[in-house]
Amino acid sequence: MSVVAKHLFHPFPGRLRGAVRAALAFGLTAGVAVGLLGLSMASRAAAAPSLTVLMSDDNPAHSEFVQQLRAGQEPGGRFELVRLSPTGEMPQGVETASAETEARANAGVRTRSMRPSAADANLTMAVGAAAARAAVERPGQEPLVLAMLSRLDYEALKAASPALKRGDRRVGVLLRDPAMADQLALIHAVLPQKHRIGVVATPESEPLVRELQRAAQGANPAWEVRVEYAPDARSLAAALRTVVPMSDALMVLPDLIGDNQAATLSVLRAGASAGLAVFGASEGLVRSGGLAAAVSTPSQLAQQARLLGQKVAVAGSSNSPLVEAATPATVRVNATVARGLGLRLPEERELTDRLAAPR
Repeated sequence: MSVVAKHLFHPFPGRLRGAVRAALAFGLTAGVAVGLLGLSMASRAAAAPSLTVLMSDDNPAHSEFVQQLRAGQEPGGRFELVRLSPTGEMPQGVETASAETEARANAGVRTRSMRPSAADANLTMAVGAAAARAAVERPGQEPLVLAMLSRLDYEALKAASPALKRGDRRVGVLLRDPAMADQLALIHAVLPQKHRIGVVATPESEPLVRELQRAAQGANPAWEVRVEYAPDARSLAAALRTVVPMSDALMVLPDLIGDNQAATLSVLRAGASAGLAVFGASEGLVRSGGLAAAVSTPSQLAQQARLLGQKVAVAGSSNSPLVEAATPATVRVNATVARGLGLRLPEERELTDRLAAPR
């Protein structure tokens, strides 16, 4: 048997040695490749963006916003949710997960200092007014985005927080409501022959009124804006009696009147009694009897906030925050109100496309 074995394998020693060398070479090459792949993956993971989100309440819109941020985190990126107290003063806990871990299970919860290490603080995003106040006063140099703020929230924060004016960090601000120019564009699309807008505002609403007046003057054709002020609830009825006869339509601002259900209903009733359409920036207004609204959803705002964060991250130093109004995601129309006013309106999709078109 041993002689036969020698005879069978004797003609192939070179081939055998070549096969062994090839196998060894393949193993070494594969090992190097795996090593390089591991280094590449580690490098990508190290370079992947990290996002720290500050949140101080369980507002459903804020929760949906954060959920969309978490779902949109890039592969390999680190997502950290810091839950503050309702006043925004103390961290209650931190949820941390990579994007891959988040896809498999919910993040674990642990508590630690509010100040993240430099390695995981690529961008900080504060959701809502209380979290924004805490974030602005929080020490750090990482880029900061303040999201889901009303215009009046931002104006109050700017007045009360000198840190926003120091320019020692890059700050972006995403307002939760569309710009007045977008809202006027919607009214023009619905009522193309009208040009008079009536508004009842509070004294605190002056920044919104100024924005509306600038947008009205810059529109083509220009709008005539009639504004009456109601310092308190008892003054609202008198202000409406003055502004309604001089208006083709009414607008509810996102201020103390727009945020108060009883006050909003008073405006809606006054509009209905006079046969005037009422416009605003919330789906709730449309459901309650408004004709139409340009609406930005929390999911859409989360996407816009990410893009704003990228702009802020690469921006140079500036003493002024980069402020963006919400881009309208959709138009909502109350078909019952439209019929009652004798209006035949374009479909919601068409109106949404009109708002998205360059102007």
